[in-house]
Amino acid sequence: MAIWHPSLDGRRGPRYRQLLDALAEDIAAGRLAPGDRLPAYRDLAFDLGLAASTVSRAYAEGVKRALLRGEVGRGTFVRTPEPPARRGSVGDLRRPTDGPIDLARNLPCPGLAEPHLRRVLGELAGAADLRPLLDRQTDSDLGRHAEAARLWLAGAGVAAYSDELVRTNGAQHGILCTLAALLAPGDLLLTEALTYAPVRALAERLGLHVQPLALDHGGLCPDAFAEACRQGAPKALYLTPTLQSPTTVTLSPERRAAVVEVARRHGVWLIEDDVFGLLKPDRPPPLAALAPERTVYLSSLSKCVAPGLRVGWLRAPAELAPALRQAVGLSVWMTAPLGAEIAARLIEDGTAERLTETQRATARRRQALAAKALAGHAVMADPHGLHLWLELPGAWKADALRAEAARRGVLISQARAFAAPGAPAPNAVRLCLSHEADEARLSTGLERLKTLLAAPPVGEVVV
Repeated sequence: MAIWHPSLDGRRGPRYRQLLDALAEDIAAGRLAPGDRLPAYRDLAFDLGLAASTVSRAYAEGVKRALLRGEVGRGTFVRTPEPPARRGSVGDLRRPTDGPIDLARNLPCPGLAEPHLRRVLGELAGAADLRPLLDRQTDSDLGRHAEAARLWLAGAGVAAYSDELVRTNGAQHGILCTLAALLAPGDLLLTEALTYAPVRALAERLGLHVQPLALDHGGLCPDAFAEACRQGAPKALYLTPTLQSPTTVTLSPERRAAVVEVARRHGVWLIEDDVFGLLKPDRPPPLAALAPERTVYLSSLSKCVAPGLRVGWLRAPAELAPALRQAVGLSVWMTAPLGAEIAARLIEDGTAERLTETQRATARRRQALAAKALAGHAVMADPHGLHLWLELPGAWKADALRAEAARRGVLISQARAFAAPGAPAPNAVRLCLSHEADEARLSTGLERLKTLLAAPPVGEVVV
């Protein structure tokens, strides 16, 4: 019998539903394995201080959702997944559990949303009419989706009316649409000196000039922003104020206010990428809350729920929204209503919020593992972040460490991958802690890096 003591702290909704969510998450995370026998419902009810009927109902619902199986006279067991029934099973798309240990890709911990996706797909299968999800749709056709988006953004501290919202296929698509709507070829775009790598490629394809702004250990320097505005005529500043990638820095309230003041004084648009924002519960107010008339705010489910849903939103002043919608139409014709429907259901019933909290807990646990393995090194990290920034000792150069780590089966990203055009790359690397499903593999990767860092490179490292 599995020794199972689920935590219901911080969960919302009926108690049987809280227990069912805990069960689904523990199965997805591997804390309950296929074939494990659960405690008798009366024993678990006593352990948790619940009514026996509450636990019994949760078990019964788990059987309905194919999470559990009951055997008369023996008990209740975690169900063994069915083998792939036909070619093209989605099981072939799982993240690898062998081969190189991937600390290079900044994705949330996998699998946590899977049981909830099964539930939503089951609900959709029984819906009376699915035709609207297969037809041409605009943002105004399915108003309930907009209400779900408003609820999601409200959780991040951003108020939005329906005419200020534009749905996108994830935040990166939102960046493309925002740049296309705000800037013309030859315009000047400001970015942090170390920034989200695809922004450079998007700007180049759109014919934009990119100018980097200085960073320090507090993040973007407002004085550098003001100086760039005095010397040139930038149209927009793209930045990630919360859990910035790669540096992990969150801008202080004082710096946010200073950035807003400069943007207003010089008429510069702020493009606020807040994909990590909801992971940090103690974050300052977003720029979009400080200057809604001057900010295009980007959010998505990719870092908090699941990257494969490809559902994101832009919040912008209503007068700018038509240009953003036109950019969406030019790039993808329309965003997929089915993905938006799944996202809306996960948000409406509180599942997305619970999954976000689970990602936070996972981040805290994994950041603690990394802090222990890299003790004594110059690490910038946030306990709620999915990545960390490691400044290297002089003996190691970032490109050499990346190459040697790859030879030892660990993938990492060097600072040069994030440097904006014209910006120097510091001697540092980014490590992502959430892509690997198995924490034992993560620990192995961190220990290999610890061993590498403990001694200087021997001889010439070919990169």
